[in-house]
Amino acid sequence: MFLVEQGYVPKTSGPALTVSALLPDGRSLAGRPGRIRPLYRRPGATEPNVTPGLLPFLGKAYGHDVTPEDLLAWTVAAAQPSPSGCVLPLTSDPRLWERGVELGHRIVELTVRGARGGDRPRLPGGRRPYVRAAIPARPDTLRYDPEDESLYLGEGRISPVPSGAWEFGVSGVRVLELWFEARTGTGEPGTLEALRPASWPQEWTSELLELITVLALLDELRPRQRELADGPRLARDRLVEARVLPVPPAARRPASVLDHHEEGPDGQLALL
Repeated sequence: MFLVEQGYVPKTSGPALTVSALLPDGRSLAGRPGRIRPLYRRPGATEPNVTPGLLPFLGKAYGHDVTPEDLLAWTVAAAQPSPSGCVLPLTSDPRLWERGVELGHRIVELTVRGARGGDRPRLPGGRRPYVRAAIPARPDTLRYDPEDESLYLGEGRISPVPSGAWEFGVSGVRVLELWFEARTGTGEPGTLEALRPASWPQEWTSELLELITVLALLDELRPRQRELADGPRLARDRLVEARVLPVPPAARRPASVLDHHEEGPDGQLALL
């Protein structure tokens, strides 16, 4: 599992970071570079990519074990964007922590869309988006009509599409517009991005319907995310006193991906 920080754009809403079950390409959805933070430092989930001592410290503060996945869930739910990078408040309220972790697990489940097992996201009956008018072979425009909650791709129409799904953005850019541009825009000549299907594939329609569903469900969770910012916080002094902070330099260096001891002054393997 990977976290990707998103570019900061003042006076815009949207997540401070996104989560992916696949290795990201190093770009944010708005095209701005974002830091990639894997949940584990080594293959096989053997070494959490977490400041040493933080998980035991949180476990003592909340009265139960805290797993790396729990911390990731809280991070996804509670992280806030700032000009200097992503900011993660840690609550001192065990009950608020539990609510945030539960919320974060739901956000992760929706975002990875069944990539790690579980059911695909679905809206309740009557709210599920359907194709009402066939999407043309080469739609060249995308627009939204808030009155009838319809998304138009050329002459094609999908509805109902909640306004929250249409307005859902990352780094100040609507996700649905980014998705459409990535599939219909002109790629740079001589690159793989320049290769396009001759006509609109059915797979894209299915993908779009699922994306609308995910964005609508994520938008419904936003009020609960905002509640996490209002609770009491763990003071930085407590983390320093517990020697969780500052982060030791060794924890910032890349971890070995080898399962056996590395030899040599700089960790090289002996070639015999």
